[in-house]
Amino acid sequence: MSAYLLPALIVFILLYSVYKKTNAYKGFTDGAKSSFDLILTIFPYLVAILMLFEIYTISNLNVAFSSFFAPFLGFLGIPKELIELIVIKNFSGAGGLAMLENLLVTYGADSYIGRCASVIAATSEAVFFISVIYFSKTKIEKYGKIIAIALFTNFISIIITCQICKFI
Repeated sequence: MSAYLLPALIVFILLYSVYKKTNAYKGFTDGAKSSFDLILTIFPYLVAILMLFEIYTISNLNVAFSSFFAPFLGFLGIPKELIELIVIKNFSGAGGLAMLENLLVTYGADSYIGRCASVIAATSEAVFFISVIYFSKTKIEKYGKIIAIALFTNFISIIITCQICKFI
């Protein structure tokens, strides 16, 4: 079924453009042109985020961060092994999936850590990555509060997730 979904969608779009008497090819090329502008706009922000995250990892700040917050997060029911996933997921969805795979191989999918990590990876958002994309094309200049709220809600959902996973 899924193998036919994309071709069916393309045929539907072409038939709809014929019905509406619009030029589908021109619409496609105009959309492609505007995506280049978006890429050029967000590229410096993405490079900065990726560079900062790489510095964070190479400098072993991730280990210091995990060790420092482990007692507090442990009190909230979040295992120390998940701290790096929580941090990575806020920057990169793909990085979060790679960390999830590592945790599942190490601890198993049916373990408490594996269950928590799976739900965290599936439900939390790459806040900084999404913020770069959205705010690079808007006129919002003060987005610190918005990012803080997004991080806070991610954190609350992680606490609730780990509490629920204790009973599963």
